[in-house]
Amino acid sequence: MGQTANPTPLPLAGFAPGHFSLSVTGKVATVTLNRPEKKNPLTFASYRELTDFFLAAQKEEAIKAIVVTGAGGNFSSGGDVFEIIGPLVAMETRDLLKFTRMTGELVKAMRACPQPIVAAIDGVCAGAGAIIAMASDLRLGTAGSKIAFLFNRVGLAGCDMGACAMLPRIIGQGRAAELLYTGRVLKGEEAERWGFLNRLCAPEAVLAEAQTLATELADGPTFANAMTKRMLEMEWAMSVESAIEAEAVAQALCMQTEDFSRAYHAFAEKRKPVFEGN
Repeated sequence: MGQTANPTPLPLAGFAPGHFSLSVTGKVATVTLNRPEKKNPLTFASYRELTDFFLAAQKEEAIKAIVVTGAGGNFSSGGDVFEIIGPLVAMETRDLLKFTRMTGELVKAMRACPQPIVAAIDGVCAGAGAIIAMASDLRLGTAGSKIAFLFNRVGLAGCDMGACAMLPRIIGQGRAAELLYTGRVLKGEEAERWGFLNRLCAPEAVLAEAQTLATELADGPTFANAMTKRMLEMEWAMSVESAIEAEAVAQALCMQTEDFSRAYHAFAEKRKPVFEGN
């Protein structure tokens, strides 16, 4: 269950998803992978549409945070066996490369979004579904979550959609290597211990808790939150010295925002600041 009361249309001009459901409550958009009868697999079309959504969201100032979840008690089973994997077997190298680059564009679009992305995970979260969870900024799950990077199970390398770059930074090199080499299932309680999940929730509450967290982020200093996300991304490739300098510049920019001034005056007046994202 989640914050679904009085959802409003997404304020993205002309965007009408056909391969997932989309709702907005306040400043939070919720994307729901919505093929529950097949555990919410991805298709060529849904990859493209999800990418287009996150590209559009980058320019949407009314949306301050995004939740990604799945319908019917599962997050996503990954690429549809018959709608994606079957056709891939028959493709030539050039078309295969177009496909793999297209899937990577989804992760790039998610990481380029200034909005924090919170994944609400229950049940199966496998293959490309696990990648979408990995590419989110925060992940809430359940004890029944089943996370698996299944690529080697279908004869592919674990280096898919940025997994070899991002997963070690979340759970560590050795643990990432284990998951990517074996494709084994990482269950919810272990996923929380390893740091893949930020916390565990009851299945009936995981979406609501993710939306509550997203609302808290959306009500925060969103310019500063976007800067935090950007620096977390950029500093992977920086030395400590370069990172300190980059953060000095980033923080100086944040100190010029009205939200910084609002926080000071609220503290001085012994009240809670009300941030507006500017």
